[in-house]
Amino acid sequence: MATQTLSSCTGSTMLQPISDIINLPLDQVNFVVSQLFALLTAVWFRLYLHPSKTSPFIRHVVATLLGFYLALFCFGWYALHFLVQTGLSYSIMVFASLEHMHKYCFVTALGYLSFCQITRVYVFDYGMYSADFTGPMMVITQKITSLAFEIHDGLAKREDQLKPSQKYLAVRRMPSLLEYLSYNCNFMSILAGPACSYNDYMAFIEGSGYHCHGELANGKENGKVKLSEPSPKNDVLSKLVTCGVSLGVYLALCKVMPVERSVEPSFVASTPFYQQVLYLYLAMLALRPKYYFVWTLADAINNAAGFGFNGYRKDGSSRWDRVSNLNILEIEFATSFKMFIDNWNIQTALWLKRVCYERCPLNPTAATFLLSAIWHGVYPGYYLTFLSGIAMTMAARALRHNVRPHFQTSDLRRRVYDVITWAGTQVAISYTVVPFVLLAVGPSLQFYSSWSYCIHLLCLVLVLVLPVRARRPRDAQQQGQQAVLEGGADGDKVHQSNPHAATDNNCNKKDT
Repeated sequence: MATQTLSSCTGSTMLQPISDIINLPLDQVNFVVSQLFALLTAVWFRLYLHPSKTSPFIRHVVATLLGFYLALFCFGWYALHFLVQTGLSYSIMVFASLEHMHKYCFVTALGYLSFCQITRVYVFDYGMYSADFTGPMMVITQKITSLAFEIHDGLAKREDQLKPSQKYLAVRRMPSLLEYLSYNCNFMSILAGPACSYNDYMAFIEGSGYHCHGELANGKENGKVKLSEPSPKNDVLSKLVTCGVSLGVYLALCKVMPVERSVEPSFVASTPFYQQVLYLYLAMLALRPKYYFVWTLADAINNAAGFGFNGYRKDGSSRWDRVSNLNILEIEFATSFKMFIDNWNIQTALWLKRVCYERCPLNPTAATFLLSAIWHGVYPGYYLTFLSGIAMTMAARALRHNVRPHFQTSDLRRRVYDVITWAGTQVAISYTVVPFVLLAVGPSLQFYSSWSYCIHLLCLVLVLVLPVRARRPRDAQQQGQQAVLEGGADGDKVHQSNPHAATDNNCNKKDT
């Protein structure tokens, strides 16, 4: 009965015939069609509501109204939760003291998200793993809490108390209600994100996002100049091709190699362990394109609207990865746990870094993983995954410190090290995220038991046996460029494929 009530309230049934024909849930069909509509609308928004042709007020109004329309189409009256969450948080921002406003917003937004997740999971349909109204609320929570901290940094802290990245992100005035709604609920990101900084979004709305540091042919800066507006057409088309390939791979393989088979007693009993390891890797490889499709399409929508410009490469071509959420090649060929994290769900990793890792005084790594679990939802599998992630991170850090230097003496040794660490990383990631996919405690522990908890035990041994160098103090510039979750503990620079690791050099920064 509860499931029927939920279905009747979560979005339009206009596309039900298409859902029946292609044998996909209606909410997923609504989501994909809405995103394709948003893509076309984004092109119109960029061409006909360009900042040179219309005011920021009109752009805010149109972006917000279109966002609410898409939310109602996909989620029906459950979309009102978006208004409630943003309304409560804006009230706190306006009426609470600046000293504690960011904390109240954080607790309120995350608490309301958790309330909705608990209601959806335990009241309506446990295990419903498709498009649902708490998905957009997760992105809105990121935006609400990020903006609260950015306002606190801009209005309640002195300049010398801020890290370089925080200086750029700091918001120096309270946004109006329209600006706040537009930032949180615009049509480009209402359904699948990604989150972005408030300053970047305002620069996009006001048309100042193309002011960038120009570079001469010899690579020297030529001062801040206004370059001709680049076109996102090639990047959008490229990302749409990626979406098509990702969707095709997922639909072709997801039912052929389900992760759930890894816990079937018959499979475990009849399959050699090395084949179980190989199957798990391939099953996760077949699952990831679903996320590649959703996040790349969301990125293409933002780019089509003119949002996401991130400066120019040395060859003069424009970069449109300012709000990108992943780097597929770096994920699939990651040679460390950190490298995988840096390139997977990039905007969420940045949010965790900015609101938790950089600000938590005690054990920021554990606190960051715990916050990530709470934000993802109430399924026990999430907590098993992220608690395991703490052990994996600590073990990977210890192993890298002690083993990597021995393989840097020649090109051959470096290649051997890369192959070994790639295989180890892919197996460790696949092993860690199984509970994230299975959701429930029983099947998750059953899987780990079938592997004799071998990777957990290996991590424990590595952490206890291998010494880890004490972290050296860093100045503010270095701290502003810490890697997500790792904090640059091994002294390595942030991987260059992640263009967001240090935000103080953002070429979208407004002229002052």
